[in-house]
Amino acid sequence: MSAGPGVSIRLVSAHDAARLSELETENREYLQAGGPVRSDHYVSVEGQRELISGMLEAHRSGTCAPFVVEADGAVVGRILLAAIVRGGFQSASVGYWVTESMSGRGIASRALRLLVDHAFGELGLHRLEAATTLANAASAHILTRAGFEQYAVARDYLWMGGRWVDHQLFQLLNGAWAEPA
Repeated sequence: MSAGPGVSIRLVSAHDAARLSELETENREYLQAGGPVRSDHYVSVEGQRELISGMLEAHRSGTCAPFVVEADGAVVGRILLAAIVRGGFQSASVGYWVTESMSGRGIASRALRLLVDHAFGELGLHRLEAATTLANAASAHILTRAGFEQYAVARDYLWMGGRWVDHQLFQLLNGAWAEPA
């Protein structure tokens, strides 16, 4: 899936483990500002292989849609739909990151638009949710530009850096949703 010049998302594969390990390692401090602490094992090639394997298994069961973000053909981040729930909920949680060297260029915004199109189009979901730390103005801006609305602040939402951290909660509803036949 492609959006504009040079930005695309594609299903993650086992072949991405080395590149994602490299990006996770190079951007470890940067990424920890917006997410949980990444252990040495997590950022290793083996850790990324395990993560990818688990995500692809969840993809096969329909509970996850894990993608890499590419800019001009190079992997520069990750974006996913997690915790996909069907039935009366028809919802998923959105997560994403782009390497620090590529931030501020609209890449995450374009990748998010592609993910939303996939979620509301091919997957037929009704609602997407996302969470950011209160200090992560850049991510909040990306979400609001994509049409997400902040609907709450969750106290002690995520364990990060040895403490519980409050988060802003955002949602985007599919106004064109129709019950599957």
